[in-house]
Amino acid sequence: MASNEERVGKFLKRLLERRSALEVAQSLSPTDVPAPPRIPGGASVDLSVVNKRWELFPTREELRRALLPPASESDLTAYENHIENCIGAVKIPIGIAGPLRVRGVFASGDYYVPLATTEAALVASYSRGANVITAAGGCVSVLLHEGVSRTPGFAFRSLVSAGLFAIWCHEHRAELRAATAQTTRHGELTDIGIAMEGNHVYLLLEFATGDASGQNIVTIATQAVCEYIAQNCPLKPDYSFVEANLSGDKKATAHSFINVRGKKVSAEVTLPRTLVEERLHTTPELLEQYWKMSAIGAIQSGSIGAQGHFANALAALYIACGQDPACVAESAVGVTRMEINRDGDLYASVTLPSVMVGTVGGGTSLPTQKACLEIMGMAGPGHAQALAEVCGALALAGEISLTSAICANEFARAHQKLARGPGQSSGGERN
Repeated sequence: MASNEERVGKFLKRLLERRSALEVAQSLSPTDVPAPPRIPGGASVDLSVVNKRWELFPTREELRRALLPPASESDLTAYENHIENCIGAVKIPIGIAGPLRVRGVFASGDYYVPLATTEAALVASYSRGANVITAAGGCVSVLLHEGVSRTPGFAFRSLVSAGLFAIWCHEHRAELRAATAQTTRHGELTDIGIAMEGNHVYLLLEFATGDASGQNIVTIATQAVCEYIAQNCPLKPDYSFVEANLSGDKKATAHSFINVRGKKVSAEVTLPRTLVEERLHTTPELLEQYWKMSAIGAIQSGSIGAQGHFANALAALYIACGQDPACVAESAVGVTRMEINRDGDLYASVTLPSVMVGTVGGGTSLPTQKACLEIMGMAGPGHAQALAEVCGALALAGEISLTSAICANEFARAHQKLARGPGQSSGGERN
């Protein structure tokens, strides 16, 4: 392996092949060129304002039509309160994976799951895993816990003041809950924890958010907590923030792995040996061996949890169904486990501690995203918990299919066939 010094040297050599160090320095220097016009209109989706935005940069007419076809101009109003500086929409192909049989507390039945992606082989892989699970009688997928956190932070001059403030907050839990109740009909402050670091105090506020994913609900409710504290607490912090980065919002953290952020789901299935051999072209023994080796690999890489590719399932489903794609960061942590049971069959399970999904609010009301939720029968109130259980089942299907493809030495071949077409070489040319 090349040393860090050698890698840096090679990079600089490539950098300076076309430009001298002086030219690079000049390109990084400030200029007196006036700034271009600001983007007009803010959150407006009125077509006249959208047209003004298009005037900001020279474009070919076909480029504009790709993002804003004339037939879709009337659809712009659907994006109001969902986007700023709008100029159109990007189309992403939708495929369906399934049927996926789920036996859950909230989700029960056979599902065709919409997945939005441009990655060839992804939908095929999840569909294969879903079909194998269904052939085995379905998987059990259970919602274990739910809650969305915000962690405001408060700074004091001393540890003593911070400690007294923490005590005050503990003694006034009822008042803090009442303050949040004024901001939402759907959310509820269910738990208040306290973490201290020197003269800093973090409040660990956990909310139930109903059928909404809940980021906005908890932010607005937490702001109300901060305002109540500012008005009523005799111990005034030097400064405070509505979020002090302990909640795990949109990042993979040990906190969201150990606790919950969103909905914690676990799913399991037992695949008979004959099914593994006939449909997945491998054996339970090899799948267990791969799982053991990959778990050690995950530990060595510093992974939070040990799993193959939860992010693939969640990103594709989130984009299709109007979820916040950035929440894949925390949602995709978790654990996969595969082992041979006493009958010689394969037991496989997944646990995802922080699945951030909702069926109301956010992008779930947009026409195409709502249509994808309706395909699964999960549009609108009363379905968020079921959607989380389907997410667990979908992740399980993906882990089974991916691991089997690797064990059967079919992983690269499947991607070459589906991503490049039959008879195409790695260089992109026909054989």
